Amino acid sequence: MFDLSGRVALVTGASQGIGEAIAELLARRGARVVVAARSTDKLEALAARLTEEGLEVLPLTLDVSDAEAVPGALKAISDEFLPVQILVNNAGITEDNLLARMTLEQWQRVIDTNLTGPYALTRHLVRGMMRSRWGRIINIASISGIMGNPGQANYAASKAGLIGFSKALARELGSRNITVNVVAPGFTETAMTAGLTESQREGLLEQVVLGRLGTPADVSAAVLYLASEEAGYMTGQTLNISGGLYI
Repeated sequence: MFDLSGRVALVTGASQGIGEAIAELLARRGARVVVAARSTDKLEALAARLTEEGLEVLPLTLDVSDAEAVPGALKAISDEFLPVQILVNNAGITEDNLLARMTLEQWQRVIDTNLTGPYALTRHLVRGMMRSRWGRIINIASISGIMGNPGQANYAASKAGLIGFSKALARELGSRNITVNVVAPGFTETAMTAGLTESQREGLLEQVVLGRLGTPADVSAAVLYLASEEAGYMTGQTLNISGGLYI
């Protein structure tokens, strides 16, 4: 069950946190994995660690916020890691501020990375999936894109947009045996939450039914399911991985 042998995956934002956990789990389940992010050093360290264990991993330096540069960057992928059949759009940033204080630059940087980046990457890679008549596109949104969060108008808008993008794309690609789904994590133990004070952490946990923050492993398990053959009859859906923060 959940065997990805013979499949090729590409995971963005793979140098740390949720993206790293996703890439490692997909590789351990048999996929050849292209790990993509802006941080070349972290990517190469991850690829070296997993390659030493006999897993097939290729590092790719990629800044998804530069949509025009995406096609050129993808040319560095070697033939044995093509065509990409499983795409995980995980790269994302936050630049929180109240709307009255939010600059256009803060708005645009978040939209460029979190929404336009997945558009550019998916548009390029989906052609190979269409030719193969098999594909899995998994977009990592956020519970903020469903329920909103004060101070995150840009982030919530980008993640809500990613959900709408996924639903539309699911309808476009279903006839080609390509599924498109979303994973929406809640508060998760990552670099984004590492800077919380104890009182802030306690305030967050009061809102979570299960009483703990999520882990990258919680999210990567959902991605593995959506990437597998077993999820072949699910498309256009959003998995809420928030511990009951949103019910």
